[in-house]
Amino acid sequence: MQSPTITYDQFLTVDIRIGTVVEAMPFPEARKPAIKLVIDFGPEIGRKKSSAQITQHYKPDDLVGRQVCGVVNFPPRQIGPFISEVLTLGFHDKHGYVVLANVDQSVPNGARLL
Repeated sequence: MQSPTITYDQFLTVDIRIGTVVEAMPFPEARKPAIKLVIDFGPEIGRKKSSAQITQHYKPDDLVGRQVCGVVNFPPRQIGPFISEVLTLGFHDKHGYVVLANVDQSVPNGARLL
């Protein structure tokens, strides 16, 4: 179902940025299988942590160096013993597993989705 119509100004309140994964590790303490990420969003935002339920399609070693999209202005969220500071974005595939949203060319870390 499509969400209700919003204005462009409402859209701009969601700060979606690109960053590069600099660390990725298993997160066995999470209730649902997840990977802990440290993402570099450039000098303005810095490095932020995220818990991502992406274990069906990704392994931690394959994620380091990959650019990902994330919402950087949500409040931090406690997930077990970990504080997730960023919502890493993706789409559900036909089986309900998350496929990461990304760009098809490299862009500077911290670039904002417009």
